[in-house]
Amino acid sequence: MHNGSLGKVHPSQMEQEGQQTQYEADGDIGCCGYVLMGFSYILVALFFPFSLCLTIKVVQEYERAVIFRLGRVLPGGAKGPGLFFILPCIDDFKKVDMRTLTYDVPPQEILTKDSVTVAVDAVIFIRIFDATMATVNVSDAYQSTRLLASTTLRNVLGTRNMSELLTDREAIASNMQGLLDEATDPWGVKVERVEIKDVRLPIQLQRAMAAEAEASREARAKVVAAEGEQKASRALKEAADIMTESPAAIQLRYLQTLNSIAAEKNSTIIFPLPIDLIASFGTQKRDVTQF
Repeated sequence: MHNGSLGKVHPSQMEQEGQQTQYEADGDIGCCGYVLMGFSYILVALFFPFSLCLTIKVVQEYERAVIFRLGRVLPGGAKGPGLFFILPCIDDFKKVDMRTLTYDVPPQEILTKDSVTVAVDAVIFIRIFDATMATVNVSDAYQSTRLLASTTLRNVLGTRNMSELLTDREAIASNMQGLLDEATDPWGVKVERVEIKDVRLPIQLQRAMAAEAEASREARAKVVAAEGEQKASRALKEAADIMTESPAAIQLRYLQTLNSIAAEKNSTIIFPLPIDLIASFGTQKRDVTQF
């Protein structure tokens, strides 16, 4: 009796298991194949130990070997790392590098959703997780993934606005990685990461955006300067009101100004005159004129 709480199996995983079962089922080489395999064993025994040079192969830690016996994939999956045994004349093998490969996607001229032409390039990190699928299902897994990455980049960015290309690169890269990973799964290729390297805009558009940014900065600077003038005028008004209440405060302000001027070792000498004296002088002049 099965437990109802068992986890669901991913469709790609089921497909991989089905393909592996198919490889194992196709491993039957028939009567003629078994006869040839017997002759191969006889040749190995007759020329032993010299035949070991042809029958024992080595693959590195980062490699796997897919063995074909009379054109069919040998059951049991890829061999390695280390030593493995093949039969002369009827066995052939192909080494597959399992390390992560970095590929630069060439710059793509893309028309965005808001009709702006931009040049975008990216970098992808891919590796083979199933050597048998990468050998049997596709002629060149790496080259096919590179071409698919170029077309996927154009398709994904063609549905985005220019502002999204400049500000939302992580979401675009994540979306592109999901599409590539799903498409390359039957090839035994895993797309580990996608990064958008550079977005190059036309020169005229760069100048227009720079002018817009400069105008925006100037507008903000004018607003800040106006707010500063407003606050300064309020402070001056409050200071004038306080000095008006105390006439001696104006004289003290005169003395403080003279002190600051003298500290600079200036040759200019300033003699402050009371404002009341100037006002009274102007009044007397008007009285004489009227007389």
